[in-house]
Amino acid sequence: MTPPDYANLIDAETWAFIRETESYYPPETATYPIAKQREIYDTMCRAFFKGYPEGVTATNRALGGVACRVYEASIPTATVIYFHGGGFVVGGLESHDDVCAEICKATGFRVVAVDYRLCPEHKHPAAFADSLSATRAVLQAFPGPLVLAGDSAGGNLAAAVAFATRGTPAIQGQVLIYPGLGGDPDRGSYMIHANAPMLTRADVLFYVTTRFEGGEEPADDPSAAPLWAPTFAGLPATLVVSAECDPLCDDGRAYCSLIEAEGGRAHWLREPGLVHGYLRARHSVLRARDSFARITAAIAALGRGEWPYGKAPQ
Repeated sequence: MTPPDYANLIDAETWAFIRETESYYPPETATYPIAKQREIYDTMCRAFFKGYPEGVTATNRALGGVACRVYEASIPTATVIYFHGGGFVVGGLESHDDVCAEICKATGFRVVAVDYRLCPEHKHPAAFADSLSATRAVLQAFPGPLVLAGDSAGGNLAAAVAFATRGTPAIQGQVLIYPGLGGDPDRGSYMIHANAPMLTRADVLFYVTTRFEGGEEPADDPSAAPLWAPTFAGLPATLVVSAECDPLCDDGRAYCSLIEAEGGRAHWLREPGLVHGYLRARHSVLRARDSFARITAAIAALGRGEWPYGKAPQ
């Protein structure tokens, strides 16, 4: 297999972002002790922090027994629940603080960030249980339209919650950003982009061993791997945004295809030349900025009950 030509696939702006990221978060970070990984990740996220847009406020509160942060900028007509990325090992309310604030500003919706428990101290299904508990509490606390969203591991959690709550009228959509959904690590993008910048196949396998007792993904558990769900009927309208240069890329395509095959609304966007974690590049890389604009526009549309990608399959 000929390796991808990242020198040409990835533009100069994105390479600059990659190099800056690696100056804080070396490629071998996944091999470090967990406490060190978290320290490095927090430092890196703070280096990219851009502050809150004007008019956005945030308040910490517990929802469903889970620490959350609630962002508001106006009188919201819908709520977004955001699950952060970090391989289920790193991240929290601070790591995606400005991302959530900017989603709030761009959509006008309330955004609730969820500080779910992390591995390896809390193995699966702890993160999922927290995410589901927080979602149910948000549905009670903030009646009205709800959109599930998340990046990477958070995209997995959003999809798992979508399955567990399918058929809930208030949940009008989900937006998953370069999610890992439990695809076959020996096929497709996992192999093509096994050595991609920012996330490698080896990193993905490390996070799997850290997340589960015994180090293996449990069979047929959609709360762990949404691609293994017994049905894809009844899921909310779905947008999955994948980075081209990412081992997880094909998970998004497969998930959307399965939803469409059962008559649901799903749309897959593959962002050319982008890499895992590109949300942090939204202020420095044009491709990432444009993608973030597409993401926030989709969240806004789904929160209004609109489907911006044409008719659902018949």
